[in-house]
Amino acid sequence: MSAGQLPRWVDYGLIPFLNLAAAFLVSGLVVVLIGENPLDAVQLLVWGSIGYGEGIGFTLFYATNFIFTGLAVAVAFHAGLFNIGGEGQAYIGGLGVAIACLALDHIVPWYITLPFAIIGSALMGAAWAFIPAWLQATRGSHVVITTIMFNFIASSLMVYLLNNALKKPGSMQPETRTFEDGGRLPFLNDIFPSFGFGYAPVNLSLFVALAACVLVWFLIWRTKLGFEIRSFGANATAAVYAGISPVRTIVITMLISGGLAGMMAINEIMGSQHRLLIDFVTGYGFVGIAVALMGRAHPVGIVLASILFGMLYQGGAELSFEMPNITRDMIIVIQGLVILFAGALEHMFRPTIIKLFTPSRALAEKEA
Repeated sequence: MSAGQLPRWVDYGLIPFLNLAAAFLVSGLVVVLIGENPLDAVQLLVWGSIGYGEGIGFTLFYATNFIFTGLAVAVAFHAGLFNIGGEGQAYIGGLGVAIACLALDHIVPWYITLPFAIIGSALMGAAWAFIPAWLQATRGSHVVITTIMFNFIASSLMVYLLNNALKKPGSMQPETRTFEDGGRLPFLNDIFPSFGFGYAPVNLSLFVALAACVLVWFLIWRTKLGFEIRSFGANATAAVYAGISPVRTIVITMLISGGLAGMMAINEIMGSQHRLLIDFVTGYGFVGIAVALMGRAHPVGIVLASILFGMLYQGGAELSFEMPNITRDMIIVIQGLVILFAGALEHMFRPTIIKLFTPSRALAEKEA
């Protein structure tokens, strides 16, 4: 182990745990300042998220969204790119899902519609990521700036389409018609009633998300393209010298990233809402950044981090109900602290831990 490197269990386990512990410690101080017991708050949060069947169902529902957006950010990370356009890509991905469902829901069953919804959402999300990717690769326009601008463009575009092109005739609501059964994914509670998920909207898209994790792992660590992506992200100059095309790598990586973000719409549009409507993304794309950072851009870590944020979303709702002093805004503050420590302050503990681990390892190697 060279200087500055850490054992994998430290890099992938200890440091994320310390970041999370620091976030909850500060959150506990916030709870104390508003006059509540932080231990009681933690107990309610945990019980509300995984203490009963319906809570677990809601936690898994939210986690499904975070898996897709976390994978999207992670794939871009591996190429040294920072895709923060997941919000817009997921939004436009919803258009692909809606088109598939509106066209097929009255003709075929859901299991025929689903592959078309997956393809449509991925294509739409990838298409929305293409222009920022092409500008980065050929014109040097920073992908952070272009993707965040495209979030606002996507929002405005969807408002226009839902008010002028896709709205149900005679309705004042900016949304499509409700899908027929052929455009609705079954809820897991209908398939596995013994799980007791109740009215939680967790649905079969959870398994689509888990399958995406496996495919991303295979792509990044078991294919030539994945090796090129990781090489370019590690050292772009050396990768170009080795014959890896920067334009091709940037564009393909961003297309994959955008496609994964777009697939988040399957869970919300086909799995839960059963119609395309305004603001169904509600910040999931930005949370995906923290999920990817906390999960170290690895599919297994992303699944675990997604479950954590799903617990915060569902448990936070229960907490604000049981403890009125802890309002929904306070829950957002707690979620923000976790994102802050897992994202912006992700390397806060790293220098100290490197000092603790590197000398002992170096001394052991010297004695050997």
